[in-house]
Amino acid sequence: MDYEISVTDLKALKDSGDDLALLDVREPWEVQTAHIAGSLHMPMGDVPARFQQELDPDRHIVVVCHHGVRSMNVTAWLRQQGFEKVQSLRGGIDRWSREIDPAVPLY
Repeated sequence: MDYEISVTDLKALKDSGDDLALLDVREPWEVQTAHIAGSLHMPMGDVPARFQQELDPDRHIVVVCHHGVRSMNVTAWLRQQGFEKVQSLRGGIDRWSREIDPAVPLY
């Protein structure tokens, strides 16, 4: 499985009803500004303390941030912890808003 997933591929998976988890690793103020419905919010700094209790290593997880940098860091870290089905959303919520859902505010 690639380390990144495109916004169009994520939309297709969501539309098909695929059982995936969206993990939003942005700060609380960012999530209040814009978010993808159904995402689990876990700020990047909280991931090491919370991932074992709140994430399923067998589930497909797509990590979301603003532009894709933080989500790639979290994806790489989770892969090192044995989570093989984790991907970073390429371009982050910014690209999601620009290409998939313009109702999600840009910031």
